[in-house]
Amino acid sequence: MANLQSALQQLREERKQAEQQVETLDRAISALEGIIGRSSGSRNGGRPTRVVSAAARRRMAQAQRARWARVRQKGPGKGAIAGKRRILSAAARRKIAAAQRARWARFRAKQQKAAA
Repeated sequence: MANLQSALQQLREERKQAEQQVETLDRAISALEGIIGRSSGSRNGGRPTRVVSAAARRRMAQAQRARWARVRQKGPGKGAIAGKRRILSAAARRKIAAAQRARWARFRAKQQKAAA
């Protein structure tokens, strides 16, 4: 019976030490979370968030509006967004169509071979 009592006492002491270790780890984790939370934003993967003043945001918006105005001023199809449209010759279209027909023929042959 004395052996069981000493084993029980030893287990209680180990549990108390484990609880103290868990408390120490919890404090360390919360301290690190506090540091991380203050220095970086959670939306962009831990990188610091960029703080921009209202005046700077206004200037950025004004500059962007000016860029779009320049694009629109050039007219449809003439701005940086739409380039000059290229036209293929009839011979080039025939070559492309023949190549595509050959691709489909190879594909169908492979499908028939796999089904058989």
